[in-house]
Amino acid sequence: MIERSVVVRVHDGLHARPATQFVKLAKSFSCEVEIRCNGRGASATSAVKLMLLGVKENDEATLRAEGEDAADAVSALATFLQTPDAGDIDLTATGKPAAPAVTPACASPDRGVPASEGTAIGPAFAFFPAALDIQPCTVPPEEREAERRRYRQALAGTVQSFRDAKARPGLKRDDAAIIDALVEVAEDAEFIGSVESGIAAGQDAASAVSEAGRTIAASFEALADPYLRARAEDIRSVTRAITLTLLGRRDMTLADMPRGSVIVADEIAALDLAKATLADIGGIVCRKGAATSHVAIMARAHGIPAVLGFSADEARLKAVRTIALDGSTGAVALDPDAAEAERFRGAIAREAAERTALEAYRTVEPTTRDGRRIEIAANLGSLAEIEAAQKAGAMGVGLFRTEFLFMERRTLPGEDEQAETYTTLAQAFAPHPVVIRTLDIGGDKPVAGIDFEHEDNPFLGWRGVRMCLERPDVFKPQLRALLRASIVGNVKILLPMIADVGEVRAVRALLDECRAELDAGGQAHGAFELGVMIETPAAVFVAAEIAREVDFFSVGTNDLTQYVMAADRLNPRVAKLNRTEHPAVLAAIRMAAGAAREAGIWIGVCGEAAARPDLIPFFVENGVTELSMSAASIPRAKKCVTEI
Repeated sequence: MIERSVVVRVHDGLHARPATQFVKLAKSFSCEVEIRCNGRGASATSAVKLMLLGVKENDEATLRAEGEDAADAVSALATFLQTPDAGDIDLTATGKPAAPAVTPACASPDRGVPASEGTAIGPAFAFFPAALDIQPCTVPPEEREAERRRYRQALAGTVQSFRDAKARPGLKRDDAAIIDALVEVAEDAEFIGSVESGIAAGQDAASAVSEAGRTIAASFEALADPYLRARAEDIRSVTRAITLTLLGRRDMTLADMPRGSVIVADEIAALDLAKATLADIGGIVCRKGAATSHVAIMARAHGIPAVLGFSADEARLKAVRTIALDGSTGAVALDPDAAEAERFRGAIAREAAERTALEAYRTVEPTTRDGRRIEIAANLGSLAEIEAAQKAGAMGVGLFRTEFLFMERRTLPGEDEQAETYTTLAQAFAPHPVVIRTLDIGGDKPVAGIDFEHEDNPFLGWRGVRMCLERPDVFKPQLRALLRASIVGNVKILLPMIADVGEVRAVRALLDECRAELDAGGQAHGAFELGVMIETPAAVFVAAEIAREVDFFSVGTNDLTQYVMAADRLNPRVAKLNRTEHPAVLAAIRMAAGAAREAGIWIGVCGEAAARPDLIPFFVENGVTELSMSAASIPRAKKCVTEI
C-alpha cells in the first residue's frame, strides 16, 4: 500500500473538468487508487463519486494505491492535485481540449494505456493507411456466381500474403502463431458464409466483405471480456486485407520505416507489424488498442515500448515530428521540449543501467547465504513470453495460465492443439520444471464454448476446478493433453480453487481415466507431479489433509489475500485491507508451509507478492523453495535471495 497526503492546489478544486481529467489519469494505471478527503473516500476512477466528495482548493486529500504501479500512480496523481491549472481547458489547433500537464515522466499532458514496458524517444513515423473508398453497387443475378468466385480468389490471395509475411526473417514462433490466427479468421466459415450471403443478395464482393467484417467486429467489441474484445482488431485487419485485394490496391507498409522510429498510428494490425523489421522499431503509440491486442503481445515479446489507447487527435499525431513514450506508465510526449526530452533520455539511461547491474544475476541459480537454493521461475500466459523469460534467467515456469489459450479464440482448443502447446512449453525449459495450471475461468473471465450464468460474485462462484469437474467434456481433453506433454519429464499439473480434499481425489480419478484412454489409443504419456493452489482459506485449514494427496503446494497470494481479508481486490474502497503483508495472510501462508513441511512436499509462491523484496525473506524463512513472477522481476528477485 502506497499512501500520500497533499494539499489540493487545483483552481476551484475537483469540479467537473479536473475530476474528469483526474479519473482519466487514474485509469491509465493498473493499480487500484482511492482518494480520501473530508472524512470520506471514493475510487479515483469514478468521476461522479469524485465530484461528490466536494474536494476544494486548499483541502488536504490522501491518495492510497495498491498494485504493481502504485508508486507511479500516487506520484502522478499527487502532481495533478498540486498543479493549479490542472483542470483548465487548453484548446489545440483542432479545437479539442488537451489534458493537463500531469504525467510523472515529463510535463506533457498526454497518457494512454501501458501496453509494453520500456522508455523510448525518436522520430515519429506516421502510419495512417488511407480509408477504403468502396462504391457499393448491385450485382445482377447472372453475375453473382462470378462475383462469388472473385471473392474466393481474393480470399486465397490474401491468405497467401499472410503466409508470405509469416515467412519473413526475424519473426518469432509466436508471431507466426498470431498470423496463423489471422488466417483462421479469414477462412472462418461464419465469416465466409456471411460474405457469400451478401453477394447472393446482390452486393458486390467488396461491400459484402466490408459489411460482414464490420458486423462480426462489432459483436466482439460488445463482449465484456477484454481478451475477446481485442479480437475485433483481427477482424478489421482481415477485412481490410481482403477488401484491398478485391480493389486491386496495395496498402501502406512499415517495411521502409527508418531505424529507431516510433510508430504513431490509429491502429496497427499484427500483420502490419509482421511486415516491419521489428528490431528497427523504437516504440509504438496507437490511438486504438489495448494491452490484450496481438500488437501488444508482439511488442512485449520483442521488447518494444508501446502505449495504446492514446486519445490524441489524428491530425495532431500526423504532424508530430518527435515522440517520446513510457510503456510502463502510458505517458507520451509529442514534440517534447529540451527538458522533457532529457527526462526521457535519463529514464532510458537508468533502465539500461539497472539492466546492466542485474545482468550478472541472469544466469545465477540463487542460494541464500546459509546455502538454501531457491528456484526463481516465470509466470507466463502464452508461448510468446518464453523468450523473455529465458533471457531474464527463469529457472522454469512456476505458473502457466492455460486460460489465455482458451480466451483468445471463438472456439474451445482441441486436445491436440493443447498438447502441442504444453509440449512446446515443457521442451523450452527442460530440464527445469514447468508448472501448468488447469483451466481457471469463471463468470469474471468467460470463454467461448462455455455458458456461464450471471453470478453476483463470480470470485465466489462457479470457477476453477469447480467448473472443470462439472464439465469433463472441457476438462478431460486438457488433462489428456497435459499427460501427453508429460513425456518431456518436467511437467507439473496445478489445480486452482481447491477447497476440499474430495476435489483433489476427483481430479485424480479423472487423470486415471485419461491415462486409460490414452493407453487404449496407443498414445504415449508420462509421469507428472500434481499440486494445488493454496488460495482459499478452506485449503489452508485442511492443508495437512490435502498435502497427503499431492506432490506440491503453490500459494496464489492474489486470491488468498482477498479471501482471507474478505476484501475484493478489484474494489478500491477496501484496498487498504487487500495487503499480502497483513498478519492474517502471513499466518495463512505460514500454516500452509508448515503442512507442506510435515508432509515432505515442496511449496512455492506464484502470486504478485513472490517478487516483493520485503516478503521474499519471509517466504524463504518458512520453507518456500520456489518463487514465480513476471520475467522482468526475476533478476532482482535472484539478487534478493543471495542477500538473505
